[in-house]
Amino acid sequence: MAFSKDGHWVWDFWLADDGERYHLYYLHAPTSLGDPQLRHRNARIGHAISGDLVEWEDLGEVLSAGDAGDIDSSATWTGSVVRGDDGLWRMFYTGSRFLSPSEITNVETIGVAVSDDLHTWRKDPRLQLQADPAWYEILPDGTWHEEAWRDPWVFRDSAGEGWHMLVTARARGARSRRDTDRGVVGHARSADLLHWTVQPPLSSPGGGFAHLEVPQTVRLGGRDLLLFSCDAAHLAGDRVGAAGGVWLADAESATGPFDLTGAYLLTPESLYAGRIVEDRSGTPRLIAFENGGTDGGFLGRITDPLDIATDGAEPRAVLYVQERNPA
Repeated sequence: MAFSKDGHWVWDFWLADDGERYHLYYLHAPTSLGDPQLRHRNARIGHAISGDLVEWEDLGEVLSAGDAGDIDSSATWTGSVVRGDDGLWRMFYTGSRFLSPSEITNVETIGVAVSDDLHTWRKDPRLQLQADPAWYEILPDGTWHEEAWRDPWVFRDSAGEGWHMLVTARARGARSRRDTDRGVVGHARSADLLHWTVQPPLSSPGGGFAHLEVPQTVRLGGRDLLLFSCDAAHLAGDRVGAAGGVWLADAESATGPFDLTGAYLLTPESLYAGRIVEDRSGTPRLIAFENGGTDGGFLGRITDPLDIATDGAEPRAVLYVQERNPA
């Protein structure tokens, strides 16, 4: 059964695994808002648990927006959860601050909340990580409607030398708002999960994406890949007019560089913000939120785990990793 919440839209999500149960953290906003687009200004983080990624027990809201002037004064957006060497769980999330009730101008900052048990979370105000204008577009540049710095995906360095964070970001250097092909994978590093240093992006602009949302590094079929989402409305360059959805891009390693020019679709845009998680058998499964129904309306619920075939077969009842045609 797909995960849904009565009276609410549910969309972006991330998961943590304590070895016995999966913990689902999800964005939600009340359908009483009327317009699904208003959900972004009113997003809060909820929590559900499951033993099998199918049957979920909803535990309600765990992280809310902050006070006026806080990095999350408007909404709490997408993130990820890891466990540090000190045994504490940390939820890195996006703080959203809309500057006007009538415009989409928005500043995004990465914050963190800490938990002993994955149930009760307390924000740690010491982390307020922002885009570094040395490499990334910021709102005063006037070339985009938001300061894009969101969807932190945190993972341990393979050599045990600290932690990496991937971020939805835009490269600096656009000449105007029509120069949309600036989406990149932002990057930051930390030795202790508290003190972070922003690094140059792990991809180059010009890959055909105005943004690369909810990035995740994965390994499928013996190769490193970048999983991300981009809708048709935010495709750029030579991709304008093509279909959007959940994408895959080849990578030299979990920390890139990522080949965005060769990125290819994994799912259509009816599914979005996909995450790959291993089930209890160790099999990678795809979970996404249902972005639209047959009537064109926003559904706002999360799928059951979906199979992924990596043999290049034509899609049947399962989703698949599409093999690229030889050059």
